[in-house]
Amino acid sequence: MKPVVRLTASATRALPRWLLLTICIVYAAFGLFGRDPWKNEDAAGFGVMWTMANGGGHDWLLPNLVGKFITDNGPLGYWLGAICIRLLAPWVDAANASRVSTGILFCATCALVWYTAYLLGRRPEVQPFKYAFGGEPQPRDYGRVLGDGALLILLAAFGLAERGHETTPQLAQFMSIALAGYGLVRGLDKPVQGALYWGLALGLVALSANPLLAAVLFVGTLAMTAFVPEARSVWLFVIGVPLALVLSLVWPVTILKLYSDDARWFIEQWINGSINRFSAPPGHVVRYALKNLPLFTWPAWPLAMWAWFSWGGLRRKPHIAVPLAVIAPVLILAVLQSHQTNRLYMLLLPPLAVLATFALPTLKRGAINAIDWFALLSFTILSTFVWLVWLASQTGFPHALARNLARLVPGYTPHFDPLSFVCAICVTACWLVLARWRLARHPKVLWRSVVLSSAGTTLMWVLLMTLWLPIVNYSRTYRDVAMQIAEHLPDDYTCISPVRLGDAQLASFAYFADMQFSFRNDCDVLLRQDPQDFIAPSPMPSYIWKLVWEGRRAADRDERFRLYVRVDRPKPPAIRRKHPLPHRR
Repeated sequence: MKPVVRLTASATRALPRWLLLTICIVYAAFGLFGRDPWKNEDAAGFGVMWTMANGGGHDWLLPNLVGKFITDNGPLGYWLGAICIRLLAPWVDAANASRVSTGILFCATCALVWYTAYLLGRRPEVQPFKYAFGGEPQPRDYGRVLGDGALLILLAAFGLAERGHETTPQLAQFMSIALAGYGLVRGLDKPVQGALYWGLALGLVALSANPLLAAVLFVGTLAMTAFVPEARSVWLFVIGVPLALVLSLVWPVTILKLYSDDARWFIEQWINGSINRFSAPPGHVVRYALKNLPLFTWPAWPLAMWAWFSWGGLRRKPHIAVPLAVIAPVLILAVLQSHQTNRLYMLLLPPLAVLATFALPTLKRGAINAIDWFALLSFTILSTFVWLVWLASQTGFPHALARNLARLVPGYTPHFDPLSFVCAICVTACWLVLARWRLARHPKVLWRSVVLSSAGTTLMWVLLMTLWLPIVNYSRTYRDVAMQIAEHLPDDYTCISPVRLGDAQLASFAYFADMQFSFRNDCDVLLRQDPQDFIAPSPMPSYIWKLVWEGRRAADRDERFRLYVRVDRPKPPAIRRKHPLPHRR
């Protein structure tokens, strides 16, 4: 049974385009620039892009981190970051340049989510009740306001803030998932065009992630077309599937032809690794998902559930079935992960936002008020806390916060940034004006129930990336420890053997201190990571090692790095390159 949606034209006033664009750009831009690559995945992803940008064809086609092959994802996300590094190299440092691709992919996803909801909102089965004397909104206006709602819900998602600004392949996957949903919706009116977009999306998913993710999305589409007559199109198989296969195979075929020995091992690890990451999850992984997935996707998931419930008689219609065809396979993979990680959670957000926007016309006034008051109180309290911590870092008052801050980030020296302070003041003032408008005017527009949530997440992210950016950067960068290690390296060393170093550490040490790593066993320097409780390294065959330095990041008590130099090492001529090609496997 179709829910009775009673709306007047005045309730479907869309947000001004300039305001919507400003919110997206502000949200996307803050946190991209003026910081170092962060522990863990942010620095690791950047390291692969940096290696590509400073390497040759082998590095571009076989993603690696200073010689260590990275087979978790396809190369597309790395390619985009490396291209930005190359294009902007004369003017922008590599770390900031790589994140330009992150911002572009984020904004492209926002546009795709908006247009997907807009097209679904124009369909006849979702239109509001038609009054005898008119006054109901036109389909175009109704679609626009639903598009605005979907975009606001996407920006309101708690987990998107950090994940959406990292230098990782997940941003390319994020955009590709949104493109897949848009292609299915576009195909309802223009089957050929929709099949092209859908096939392109599946190919990009395979290139940026792995074939398994593309395969489950294909299965989800097949299941959806079996239940939704409007979505059945022969063009999906005539155009979409061949296009997806060509895009998926072009990279593996190319590397097999050019680098057959390395490519066979790489592709085997890429495919098998993607399958092995999913199995019957152990209990602690299930508990992690139950604890973190609802928080990560808030407030999209409760609104999406209400949309599915309230449109009970139309669940086989595209506005419910198409987003579910994307949500269901990704959610299954997210739950079946064999390790604790939220990598896949972000991929749920585009289809969840599209489905959730159809809850807005059916929400009761009490639910709308509850969402508004929750957003108003929680974000006001949190933003006040951010300001108090910043004040404590600058002045030492409140004293309790200053003591806790000194314990959490020992050695941090605060400094005052006028530009960041002005930006924080402006965004806080905008929040206060918006909150006053919402409480005083009681607007009847459809997006009123999510505008405070999206504005609140934007407020928090901007405050964190202005007032707290120096603190966060200090606690999550390896710059200082990399420079300390570099001071104790022999001037004429040949290479460094890493022991138990993570990908983020390899990338950061190579980028900040130009360290020359090798994964052979003939280096004259050894750098290892240990927990606090450790045993001395066993002598390597015929080598005697001397400890020359040990230390850690000031903000991390768990990591400890130790630098060893071979006592009997040869004395080669000092040959140092600014940007060396990575060592081969």
